[in-house]
Amino acid sequence: MNHIANLLDVEHIALDLPAPDKHQALAAAARLFARDGLDPVKVQAALAEREQLGSTGIGEGVAIPHGRLKGLASPRGAFVRLAEPVPFDACDGRPVRLVFVLLVPEQATEEHLQILSELAERFSDPAVRQALTTVSDPESALGLLTGTDG
Repeated sequence: MNHIANLLDVEHIALDLPAPDKHQALAAAARLFARDGLDPVKVQAALAEREQLGSTGIGEGVAIPHGRLKGLASPRGAFVRLAEPVPFDACDGRPVRLVFVLLVPEQATEEHLQILSELAERFSDPAVRQALTTVSDPESALGLLTGTDG
């Protein structure tokens, strides 16, 4: 049931990434998927399209931007801790520093919702959020996000 562990690895985690605004934060996160052969411009476009429907800022300094990508075989994830919080139009009005990007195949439905639910549950834990703001390496961040941190 740990969907996060199946779609995230240390290569898709960036800590203290500089980004002056929401647009640049999404662009920086999209570039992490270039390692997989995905076009960062297309990834960013999919994320921006979803953001137009409403902010994916879920509150408490967290955003879970997500999008459907044509030709994607399976869900993929990336985690970015921004160097400084940026305005994200989050539901609580607070700026965002913790960003988990989720990409799903164009036809994904139930699995997409299950992953979003698991992410929201993980980020609802104040201890996890706090630890993610101070963790010093991608391996530790991965453990916190997947719940395998010991």
